[in-house]
Amino acid sequence: MHHNETPVLSVRNLTVRYGHGCPECFDVENSARPMEKNRCMICRTVWAANDLSFDVYPGEVLGIVGESGSGKTTLMRSLYFDLPPTSGSAVLRDYMDSKKNIWEASPAKRRMIRNSIMGMVYQNPILGLRMDYSAASNIAEKIIAAGSRNAGRMTARATELLDAVEIPVSRMSEPPRNFSGGMQQRVQISKALANNPALLLLDEVTTGLDLSVQAKVLDLIRKIRAKYGISILLVSHDLAVIRMLADRTIVMLDGKIVESGLTDQILEDPQHPYTQQLVHSLI
Repeated sequence: MHHNETPVLSVRNLTVRYGHGCPECFDVENSARPMEKNRCMICRTVWAANDLSFDVYPGEVLGIVGESGSGKTTLMRSLYFDLPPTSGSAVLRDYMDSKKNIWEASPAKRRMIRNSIMGMVYQNPILGLRMDYSAASNIAEKIIAAGSRNAGRMTARATELLDAVEIPVSRMSEPPRNFSGGMQQRVQISKALANNPALLLLDEVTTGLDLSVQAKVLDLIRKIRAKYGISILLVSHDLAVIRMLADRTIVMLDGKIVESGLTDQILEDPQHPYTQQLVHSLI
C-alpha cells in the first residue's frame, strides 16, 4: 500500500527504561523473565517502552491502543522530546531527509522540530495551552516560535485555524480558561496545526470529554486530516476512537507492541489474546 513512499516518521527500537536493569530483565528472549507487567521483580526497573519499531506514512492515521501503563504516552512524550529515551532512533522525512536520529539533535534543532514538523495535542489542555493568553495569542505564540513575525499573517492564520476548529471569531480574544473542555481541546488542536506540521501527535485527546463532545472532536480531526492531508499518530485506550479514525493500528501491552496491522483486520480478526479481549469488550 505504501511501499514506494518515504515514511513521515520511522521509529526503531525505542526503549525507555526507569532503572539500570539487571541480567535477568535484560534477557528479553527469556520467556521466564521475572517481570510483573513491565517491572522487573528483581531489580524493580520499569521498562516503560520496550523495543518499539513502527512507521507512519504520508496522510495516514496510525492508531496506538492499549490500557493505562502500556507505554503509549511514554512513546508520545519521547517523540515530542518531553522525555529522553534510553535507546533507539527516530527519523523524520522533513528533518535532514530521514538521515539523522532526532534524539541526537541539538536543543535548537529539537525546538525547530517541535515547532515546525510536529504538533502535539495533550490529553490535558493545560500542558498544551497558556490558559490566560487569548485563543488567538496561543496560536500566534506557536507561529512566532517558528520564526515568523508578520502580525497580519498571524492574525489571518489564527482566524483560519480557529474557524477550522469551529471556535467563533467572537471568542478569539478570550483566554481558554473561559472555555469548556471540548473547546479547549479544539484550541489546542488549532495551535498544534499553526505551522503546517507534517505529523500531528494526539494523546488521548477525547478522554474525559462528554460523549457528544467526543464525537465533535473526532469529527473535527477527520475534517482536518481531509483538509490538510496531515499524518496523525493517535493514542487511545478506546477502540471505538481507533475504529473511527485509524487506518492502521498498533496494540500495546506492558511497554511492548503485541499486534499491528490494518485497523479493520485487527478489529475483525484479532490475533493476540489481549487484542481479542479488547475487541470483544467493544462489541
